[in-house]
Amino acid sequence: MLTTSAKYHLGQIVRHRKHPFRGVVFDVDPTFANTEEWYEAIPEESRPARNQPFYHLLAENDDNFYVAYVSEQNLEADDSGEPVEHPDLIELFGDFSDGRYPLQFQLN
Repeated sequence: MLTTSAKYHLGQIVRHRKHPFRGVVFDVDPTFANTEEWYEAIPEESRPARNQPFYHLLAENDDNFYVAYVSEQNLEADDSGEPVEHPDLIELFGDFSDGRYPLQFQLN
């Protein structure tokens, strides 16, 4: 049985190691769980390993807001103390506090 442990948690702000964007973690897959088409679109020399956590991010760069799917190996914690401005944050998280976003929805 494969066991993985996610390095980053829901509500944490992270940044991409290679590309200029950052975002808030809103979901985590213990291993790759996207489409083969998505995976094959990544140049072979840059493809991340499948057997690691992949993170769903409410992401932003200087021009856009979007949802990103990123492997753990390509992320690092963002310790800037600056909030993320993604417009969908209010649907899942409370107000930015102490460098993170607290979950705001109730589980059944």
